[in-house]
Amino acid sequence: MNTELYIAKRLLKGGSQKKSTGLMVSISIFGIALSVAVMMIAVAITTGFKEEIGRKATGFAADIQITNLDSNRSLYNMSPISASQPFLDALNANPEVRHVQQFCIKPGIMKSADEIQGIVLKGVGGDFDWDFFRNNMIEGDVFETPDSAISNKIVLSKHIAKLLQLKLGDRVVVYFVQVPLRAFPFIISGIYDTGLVELDKKFALVDMRRLQRLNDWTPDQISGFEIFIRNFDNIERVTNEVFDLAGFRLSENGSALNVQNVRELYSQLFDWLSLQDTTVAIILLLMVLVAGFNMISGLLIIILERTSTIGILKALGANSRLIRKIFLYESAFFVGKGLLWGNAIALILCWVQWKFGVITLDQESYFLDRAPISIHLLQLILINIGAASAILLMLILPSAIISKISPESTMKYR
Repeated sequence: MNTELYIAKRLLKGGSQKKSTGLMVSISIFGIALSVAVMMIAVAITTGFKEEIGRKATGFAADIQITNLDSNRSLYNMSPISASQPFLDALNANPEVRHVQQFCIKPGIMKSADEIQGIVLKGVGGDFDWDFFRNNMIEGDVFETPDSAISNKIVLSKHIAKLLQLKLGDRVVVYFVQVPLRAFPFIISGIYDTGLVELDKKFALVDMRRLQRLNDWTPDQISGFEIFIRNFDNIERVTNEVFDLAGFRLSENGSALNVQNVRELYSQLFDWLSLQDTTVAIILLLMVLVAGFNMISGLLIIILERTSTIGILKALGANSRLIRKIFLYESAFFVGKGLLWGNAIALILCWVQWKFGVITLDQESYFLDRAPISIHLLQLILINIGAASAILLMLILPSAIISKISPESTMKYR
């Protein structure tokens, strides 16, 4: 039988003899609960930010892109590559690859009746995955790309539509600065709004074959391939695998291919997200310290109240190590109670935010209109284990005060 645990349970059942002690212990438990709740909410919001913004970035550029190496010099004026690549079968056979699609990019100047705006047209084909833009469509719908004819439809952002004072169904002319100067009128079929203003104000989607004609490209010439993967956490490994298949592969005309993932394409955006990890780490450290000091004060109060009990146990032959374990067991119970309440508070608040979006954000500054929530079971487990371990370790040193308590002093104290 575990003697220390048995005595600790008996002390807990006996309760506190003083109301003030019970109040202080309750405050300590509340402090732990509040600290754990703050830690869980901070991690849930940060994870939500990373997932939501990452999802939006990949909606524009996929997870991985294969383009002409010369295109690094001009991100939006790409040299063509062949759509018939020998690595495509191996790429599609990769179990981590969910979808591969072709695209074309061409910059232009969009003109309405009174306004002009620089824009990047992204040409898409029949293999394009429209799910991201469908989910962010606020007016109209995406366009079809039938084999029988080239579509003259365009899907642009709410930001561009508002800037140029355009609405659904309007005709808008896009001019292309080249020799000779070219222009083409498009009909607005849909208006989207992702919240990533920096990208919304740049991109509009059109039929890829229209851009191929404007570039005087053959049907086999494209700007590149976009690759969607099944698990974003594996993006670096899959990028290396794709690089092994296609990176720096020389084509017949001597040009080479380049492989980049979305983190490299939009490094500033993902660097900003990485800074949030540092902020969360600081919050976790501070909250653990707050919870630890709360529990230390609670433990000292419990020890002071149980001074006579400690004296009796020592008089009966118990050593300081055994008694310290008794009080650490008792403290572990209070820590567990605080963790339980902290989890309950955090999960309720996270559910309320996820369901009702109580905390709103400035979309232009944070790319989202409300604080996102994403909860992962492993993160919750690690937070609870880490917090409990850290707090109990912090209690070991203060519990050493028990060794200084002697039976004689307890008799005087009483």
